[in-house]
Amino acid sequence: MNKKISIIGVNGRMGKWFANYFYKMGFEVVGFDTNDDTKEKFIIKANSLIGAILKTDYVLLCTPTKSQKSKTAQTLMKTPTKVNPICIHPMFGPGTKKIDGKNMIIIPIKDVKKELDAAKLLFPKANFVTIDASEHDKKIAVILGLTHLINIAFANILAKDEKISLTEKMSGSTFKIQKIVTESILTESPELIETIVSNPEMRKYGEEFWKDIGKLLTDSQEGKSEEIIDYIKSSQKRISKNIDLDKSYKKLSAMIKTIEK
Repeated sequence: MNKKISIIGVNGRMGKWFANYFYKMGFEVVGFDTNDDTKEKFIIKANSLIGAILKTDYVLLCTPTKSQKSKTAQTLMKTPTKVNPICIHPMFGPGTKKIDGKNMIIIPIKDVKKELDAAKLLFPKANFVTIDASEHDKKIAVILGLTHLINIAFANILAKDEKISLTEKMSGSTFKIQKIVTESILTESPELIETIVSNPEMRKYGEEFWKDIGKLLTDSQEGKSEEIIDYIKSSQKRISKNIDLDKSYKKLSAMIKTIEK
């Protein structure tokens, strides 16, 4: 491609992923990081931040940040006219082997068409979803915030289990999959997880989740079986409007087969 890209934060897990990705795409990769530990020979090491961004076609800022984009978008809008910012949120982690079909969210800043065209040039095999910053933060509160909140609490319970080996021997498909998801989330840095669950939009969903858990526990203790069944049926009915639950179960079975190979 004969293009040059500078990656700021090149020694982080995602920074390394992007460096390898763009190198394989044919880019000349320049890297800068306060953690001066660049080992990949194909990365041209920059001695300063300014040196990294001069005379380059693209600059990828790959540094720790909040998962919400409202403040990020407001800041990017203030960039000089000659700078064409692109605000993206890749919905995959550093363990991803191929970008094919992976979701990448793009938040419009100045010119959505120009920004989307540039993003598609850089990530031609990704699946793009365009959404404004405020709506992004609301959706991410559920997609990342709520799932992380549930799983780190679940992890804390597992960590207190003094007979975890017995628990694992007794477990079925649901527990095995849930445990793997939980353990995978724990490979992320505590700082990253904190930013995800601290999304201001999380409060509403967290309170709703807590309220539902409390009601289900109270109903179960009070022997209100019919109310619990009605709650479950209501959830099944609403979810089934958009999802084939039988297909979901088949996917779970396929995942288990893969795990147990």
